[in-house]
Amino acid sequence: MRRLSFLVALLLVVPTGAAVAVSAQSADTSCAGTMVEPAGGTTVISVQGARGRNKTPARLVGVGPRGELKWVHGGPEDVIWGYDVDPLDNGNLFVVGTFREGGHGKTLMYEFNPRTQETVWVERVNITDTHDADLLDDGRIAIANMRNYDEANGTNSDRLVIYNRTTDSFEEEWLFRDHYDPETGGPYEEDWTHVNDIDRVNGSHYLLSPRNLDQVILVDIETGDIELKLGSDNDFRTLKRQHNPQYLESEDGTPTLLVADSDNDRIVEFQKQGDQWQRTWTLGSDASLAWPRDADRLANGNTLVVDSRNNRVLEVTPTGEVVWEVYSPWLVYDAERVRVGDDDVRRGPTIADLGASGTYSIQGAPVFSTADQEACAAAIDAVGPNEIREVSTVSATATATTPTPPTPGDGAGFGLLVALVALLGVGLLTRD
Repeated sequence: MRRLSFLVALLLVVPTGAAVAVSAQSADTSCAGTMVEPAGGTTVISVQGARGRNKTPARLVGVGPRGELKWVHGGPEDVIWGYDVDPLDNGNLFVVGTFREGGHGKTLMYEFNPRTQETVWVERVNITDTHDADLLDDGRIAIANMRNYDEANGTNSDRLVIYNRTTDSFEEEWLFRDHYDPETGGPYEEDWTHVNDIDRVNGSHYLLSPRNLDQVILVDIETGDIELKLGSDNDFRTLKRQHNPQYLESEDGTPTLLVADSDNDRIVEFQKQGDQWQRTWTLGSDASLAWPRDADRLANGNTLVVDSRNNRVLEVTPTGEVVWEVYSPWLVYDAERVRVGDDDVRRGPTIADLGASGTYSIQGAPVFSTADQEACAAAIDAVGPNEIREVSTVSATATATTPTPPTPGDGAGFGLLVALVALLGVGLLTRD
């Protein structure tokens, strides 16, 4: 029903007598949900690829400011699991996934140009199922290396490691076993730390997310020190099997961590106060999120949230109001708002600086119905390989608000009604 709601909203907001144009290719907003205001650029969504027990394709989905489908990228043909995606300064994307070789999942990393849909380069590395890596300024790659048990000597080498693409060698490493007891975390011989995220903060400092240790740490790869630590093993009141933390600093330089607290079904923000961490923000503790696995503070103060098991991405205000929402089946892992001009839209103010500390529920974005999920999946599947859609949408000067959709099963004739409204909507769409 959301497609109908969105088209009706478009018809209502075009002012009488406004100049209109018919696009040669109208916007497909089958995946758009609540749309109070347009996004500040393209949003790239990394879909891991799973629906229940069934494996579905891993892919990247590019959506425009109002949730219109722009492109869908399946990656090199042997990608089986999709994970982290990072915007690069040149406008390209650095993508991490898994390919299968010899019956095992190995690490795939590549640079992708979304403007031409071309893969610039590909690296296949013989380490298991990496979820995140960072492309460094010197061309080397910092890798969060998990599931790295050596049966021959009985040691686990889960680590942060720097890979040199030119020499095909590992040059620096920071080992978890030098700092943690094997009895903590997950099974030492299988998936001990499940370190699922790495971000270079500055210099030799890296933010790591050892999921199975229920904590986020800031390490110095040169000195070997853990300089910051949020959470501890099995302290589920703080974090429980988290993903994709973001390091922020308040205006006075106070370290702050924004974390997708996945198994607690919430987003949390903590600020360092002396030797203690204070939780300043909680989003979704009322079960309005289902296993969120990414949260990024945007420059406008809103937060881009990946609601993984609800298969959607939300832009949420500090007080929990959803202003932008898209669906993207199946099992979203990561989402990034692409840089616009010289503005870094991926890193914004802390909640403390915004004066919005507190606990909030998600407002204004009901979970997509089964029918809407299937319609979105069909629309994504219909986007051809290497197809770039120059779609037209309502003018950015207008305000399009998608009302809360009615519950599924509102009566017969829905398909015909959608078609009639869509025909009217295409004639009234104006260009961005």
